[in-house]
Amino acid sequence: MPVTEGINLALMLTESGIIENAVNELMTRPQLMMAADSSPGIKSSMKLQIGKWRSYVQHRIAKVDVAERFSQELAMYQKVRQWSADTFMDNAEQVVSELETTSGFYFKARRLLDHDQKKHNPMFHSYFCHQWYEHLQVALKKAQESELEHHKEALLKDLYQRIETMQQMEKVDETGDEKRAGRLWDMAKAKLTKTDVERLKSIARFLQKNNEIQEIADKLGRMANEVDDPSQARVQTEELKMVEEKSDNVTDDIVGVHPSDDLARLLPNEAMFLAYPELEVVFYKHLVDKRLMNYRMQGAQRKLRKVKAYRKQSKQVEQDKGPFIVCIDASGSMSGYPEQCAKALAYGLMQIALADDRDCYVMLFSTQHITYELTRQDGLSEVLNFLSYSFHGGTDLTPVLDQSLMLMSGDKYKNADLIVLSDFIAPSQSPEMQERVAKLKQHKNRFHAVCLSRYGNPALMEMFDTHWSHHPSALGRLFSRHIS
Repeated sequence: MPVTEGINLALMLTESGIIENAVNELMTRPQLMMAADSSPGIKSSMKLQIGKWRSYVQHRIAKVDVAERFSQELAMYQKVRQWSADTFMDNAEQVVSELETTSGFYFKARRLLDHDQKKHNPMFHSYFCHQWYEHLQVALKKAQESELEHHKEALLKDLYQRIETMQQMEKVDETGDEKRAGRLWDMAKAKLTKTDVERLKSIARFLQKNNEIQEIADKLGRMANEVDDPSQARVQTEELKMVEEKSDNVTDDIVGVHPSDDLARLLPNEAMFLAYPELEVVFYKHLVDKRLMNYRMQGAQRKLRKVKAYRKQSKQVEQDKGPFIVCIDASGSMSGYPEQCAKALAYGLMQIALADDRDCYVMLFSTQHITYELTRQDGLSEVLNFLSYSFHGGTDLTPVLDQSLMLMSGDKYKNADLIVLSDFIAPSQSPEMQERVAKLKQHKNRFHAVCLSRYGNPALMEMFDTHWSHHPSALGRLFSRHIS
């Protein structure tokens, strides 16, 4: 069983602490420590990345090296170790000859075999195998350390690249949000050029200058929490409440008579027993037995009681937030200012998605459609590809809407927001499409329209839950630029 022998040897070495030493050495690098201290979000993401790297490297050096580099020699060692001393002596020369092309142990094996005194020792076979095993152990350790160093250098290169990208992104976005910083670290694998940074700065400045677009993005981000959930409409609560209770101790009204021993409420005819000495004993007997006729008094008094009741809960119920699906009209009629608005709004939604731990997809559509996943591991590359895309072609909303509805049918897209940014100069959707949209609305999915033209088709926008219009005049945009 050479493979098992090799794996056990490899695992013994991986558990010797060389990986832990490498991880500790990584965590004490000054540049990494400074980056981790700059934000709790970055620190958490960095630890998670190094932890994943540790598990991957431990598996890699324990399995791959044995299978690819030492399997032949380990098979030979396992075979020779099981021989008897006589069989080994008969085949020792052949074994050493085979080692010449497969192992660095060849030179030591040749010296051992040429030593006459050791060769005739009955324990020579065991001694030879022991020396061979020690050589395998040292060789495998060196190979593992070499591969570990290779993986460590690759990780350091990636970490330093992410730090550089994060420093560049600080010039673009100075919000300092911890969650956003952690998600941005995950996306920061891409190397940014000066042109890339300037493009991001440009879109960030445009978003800051146009407050209306930022407000639309913020409202879209909050809507995932403003969900009317019928299953949570009424909840049982227990609270202190002042209640009125009927009591015989409150003398509000006379409601009848009853036998008792209360002299203050005694009926007048009961006092007649006291007028005759021979009947006085009857009066006292009735008093002891609580058989004197009394007025029954009753009234209402207020007391604090714990009352259980079903209270109607607020309609704004906290829900798991689904992704943003941003469908952007990339037709020629959207070029210019509408194109800048669409890209800025998508960028603003990406920032909200990072802070809220949501995904953000952008689908550009004209005569065909292109999808960008802005929040994945190489999301910054996707963002830059999206921002550099030039709008052209015609408008065809149906294919991208059809694909979006198919995606939103899955559990991953529950409580999702679909945002369509367009001039909406297009015909209305078919009744079948509108019915599909209505069904998805019942699963807490929301549909929004942002019209970037004053000539949009109102009938087309009726299928959306909310819609905004943003089309300032050329004079207004010129004035805005002048003020800023």
